[in-house]
Amino acid sequence: MAGRKSEFTLTKLDDLFTTQAQRDEEQLSKIRDIPLELIDDFPDHPFKVRDDEDMMQLVESVKERGVITPATVRQKEDGRYELVSGHRRKRACELAGFETLRSEIVDLNRDEATILMVESNFQRSEILPSEKAFAYKMRLEAMKRQAGRPRKENVSPVGTNLRTDEQIAQETGDSRNQIHRYVRLTNLVPELLEFVDEGRIKMRPAVELSYLDEDCQRDVVDEIDLNDATPSHDQTIRMRKLFNEGNLTTEAIHAVMSEEKPNQKEKIVLRGDRVRQLIPKNIPVSQTEDFVCKALEHYNKFLRNRAERDSR
Repeated sequence: MAGRKSEFTLTKLDDLFTTQAQRDEEQLSKIRDIPLELIDDFPDHPFKVRDDEDMMQLVESVKERGVITPATVRQKEDGRYELVSGHRRKRACELAGFETLRSEIVDLNRDEATILMVESNFQRSEILPSEKAFAYKMRLEAMKRQAGRPRKENVSPVGTNLRTDEQIAQETGDSRNQIHRYVRLTNLVPELLEFVDEGRIKMRPAVELSYLDEDCQRDVVDEIDLNDATPSHDQTIRMRKLFNEGNLTTEAIHAVMSEEKPNQKEKIVLRGDRVRQLIPKNIPVSQTEDFVCKALEHYNKFLRNRAERDSR
């Protein structure tokens, strides 16, 4: 959770000599309807834009009311614009048949734009692990480059005594260790990263796999496809250890992945209501397990005796 900020702020020099109306007019002058064909997506944008049900609802909203909150863009040297925030709004305008996107033009360098892009997209209700992974990596790198540079009013301060990962932890609620775990996921091959997004591989096993080289990771993918089972945390720890020792061969991966995991053993499920109907009412609850086991022993003995008679 973000630390409490002081409510005391210094008035900017420009504000001392301009009226609120003038400042509002200056702000509005930066908002324009920019042709979609002139707006480029943010390079390596880590957040996916999906044509799902939520997008269709946004399209209908845009058709009815237009883009209420302007997107944020920065002008490039070639005269085109780079989208900082508003990728879903841009896509909605495209699907709605619009030719322009209402946008606010901001003066930001590459690192400032990266920080703002990540911050604005973290307001989404659902974020995939892969999206967090690349977003955290991009923001950490940008903040480290920004440290010590003069900052502008519309960009979050990064030149503080806090480590960059500590600052992000305070703002997002993820611990420093968790942030670095997410960043490790960027070292996974796409297939493994997709398994993480799908929930088939949990965070800790995924982090262990991220230390393997690409060839070993692809061997793991092959084993997952072959056995239709993902590795446990313990299995990934052993594979990483073998890799560090130079002994993680294709055969070793197969041997580790072929082991039966405790949670993969077939479970016997008995319906409680059906079992209770078969237990005499005079049997105490504390003795039901013994009663069921003895009943099964007698039934197995009956089946063996019948099989012997039939074989004569």
